[in-house]
Amino acid sequence: MAYSEKVLDHFANPRNVGELENADGIGEVGNARCGDIMKMYIKVDNDTITDVKFKTFGCGAAIATSSMATEMIKGKSINDALNLTNTAVMEALDGLPPVKVHCSVLAEQAIKSALSDYYTKQGIDPEPIVGKISHDDEV
Repeated sequence: MAYSEKVLDHFANPRNVGELENADGIGEVGNARCGDIMKMYIKVDNDTITDVKFKTFGCGAAIATSSMATEMIKGKSINDALNLTNTAVMEALDGLPPVKVHCSVLAEQAIKSALSDYYTKQGIDPEPIVGKISHDDEV
């Protein structure tokens, strides 16, 4: 299974690793089939994601997609983050092997899960905005 240089770089040197104290939103998703678990933390100010961190338990592709996804939403609007797709994450990493596509789906869902938590903490029903979040995704 061949990985791109970008996947290898984000695996070996992941960006935005860790936790955010007093995070405005925390999302956690997992894939029961492969055992990958992603936890995403976001800070939001004026509808902008000012900081984002992640903790991922999983394979190199799971770590790389988490890292790339955080880079793609940091400093962006909530709307931009909501529109981030797993396909965009894969393209930014110059592709993933077919058996690892589910990792990019988890990264997208971890962001949406954190945004769902953010809206819930604001007293806003997140489902009409974010959609239904599956916390144990069978991708």
